Amino acid sequence: MTDARKVAVVTGAGSGIGRAVAVALSKAGFTVVLAGRRAAALKETAASFGDGSGAALVVATDVTEPRDVSHLFETAQATFGRIDVLFNNAGASAPAVPIDALTPEQWNAVVAVNLTGTFLCAQAAFRVMKAQRPMGGRIINNGSISAAVPRPFSAPYTATKHAVTGLTRSLSLDGRAFDIACSQIDIGNADTEMTQPMARGVLQADGGVRPEPRMDVAHVAEAVVYMAGLPLSANVQFMTLMATKMPFIGRG
Repeated sequence: MTDARKVAVVTGAGSGIGRAVAVALSKAGFTVVLAGRRAAALKETAASFGDGSGAALVVATDVTEPRDVSHLFETAQATFGRIDVLFNNAGASAPAVPIDALTPEQWNAVVAVNLTGTFLCAQAAFRVMKAQRPMGGRIINNGSISAAVPRPFSAPYTATKHAVTGLTRSLSLDGRAFDIACSQIDIGNADTEMTQPMARGVLQADGGVRPEPRMDVAHVAEAVVYMAGLPLSANVQFMTLMATKMPFIGRG
């Protein structure tokens, strides 16, 4: 059982992977700060913790807004005294269209959430973790298998997820002196609302449309809890967790 005094911030906690991870962290004894744009959805996540789980704090947050992010981390620190873990999970994607049909607004919207939002939250967490006593903490970035290889018509999402990998590496290096560990989990085809179209069929690299296998999102939650529970002397630098038979190895 993880020390109940440990505090974890989860962004994008109102649904999907974020909700599953938040619930699992709570069951593992973490106090969880739930962040996302939809306060009602965050409250639903908190309500699903059940009796005997760790405490929860709901903070409506748009990770693309610096003032929102500052408010999130200031509120978490003021309420609980410290922040031990950030699961940097909030993400967005653009319509799957050829790059010449993509609008600048669609591109910028994905960059704002996936890259700038991830940076802003990591920066805020870094500041808290660097100053708190005991010093240190852990930042876990939600990458994607698209951080390694693209799907068709996915330039904004793929480019930002590649950038998240660079951010993860930089944070890992810059955090060493302050006992701040940074890691990344690259997830493929977790069974959430977002991946439901995969059961019907999605575009493949060869131009065909085929269904893809998915895996229980609980496996993702368990993996993040494991990463979050490690002592700061150990780190899962990168983890790829995917549905075994999805088209990743050999994609092309």
